[in-house]
Amino acid sequence: METVLENTLAVTTLNKTEQPLAKPKWLKVKLPIGQKYTELRSLVDKYSLNTICTSGSCPNMGECWGEGTATFMILGNICTRSCGFCGVKTGRPETVDWDEPEKVARSIKIMKIKHAVITSVDRDDLKDGGSIIWIETVKAIRRMNPTTTLETLIPDFQGNERNIDRIVEANPEVVSHNVETVRRLTREVRIQAKYDKSLEVLRYLKEKGINRTKSGIMLGLGELEEEVYQTMRDLRAVNVDIVTIGQYLQPSKKHLPVKEFITPEQFEKYEKYGLELGFRHVESGPLVRSSYKAQKHIL
Repeated sequence: METVLENTLAVTTLNKTEQPLAKPKWLKVKLPIGQKYTELRSLVDKYSLNTICTSGSCPNMGECWGEGTATFMILGNICTRSCGFCGVKTGRPETVDWDEPEKVARSIKIMKIKHAVITSVDRDDLKDGGSIIWIETVKAIRRMNPTTTLETLIPDFQGNERNIDRIVEANPEVVSHNVETVRRLTREVRIQAKYDKSLEVLRYLKEKGINRTKSGIMLGLGELEEEVYQTMRDLRAVNVDIVTIGQYLQPSKKHLPVKEFITPEQFEKYEKYGLELGFRHVESGPLVRSSYKAQKHIL
């Protein structure tokens, strides 16, 4: 009971009327500015480059682009899974574009990206889970942009070790896989994914020699404070190096509602706790997303 009370005091009032909660002032974002951002924005528009930063209207786009970081999604924009939090379309994905690795690598070259984050939809329809396109994309980026560092934000590949091994063989500077939420809410939030399977993927990556592993969770879906602490302990138990903690925002009325807005002070508590647990980096704040300050995570 004390844990529930403490958690409730740390956030805004729960949405008992099922009406959307009004966004608090700390979620307001300044418009991106700066010469570097303006240059990259111009290149994205001129060459019709596809980045998650723009398509996802990321609140940190200006800051990340100003530091030479951008995120790209491969394997199409239709996912085989239907997670309750995600705005990506669900359905039958399109045929794999085998020219995509070169296209992504070329985009990174045009934008002069210093650190690239690559992510993808889940492709459970493919025998290899899309892992071959993943490794070909990394190879193309390495070949065309030899000084660009990489983070791969991968799906769980249904726990298939051969598919995960392809990512290991590509050896990006950071390999990330998000648990997304606490154990109790996983079935509702992620539906087809499993909490323990995600932990096993992260454990396997570290055991196979990946130097920096990373994961992230969203808050505001009804989790309790102690559950967040437990999730952080679970991640450290499989030797995850970096964790990101941010506020969940509802993509549409069809998605899970926001049950609470976590205060900046509570996010600071999570950051402090994470550093005490031994994470190399903890990014914890209302506007934090998986690739926030990603360029610093290679240090």
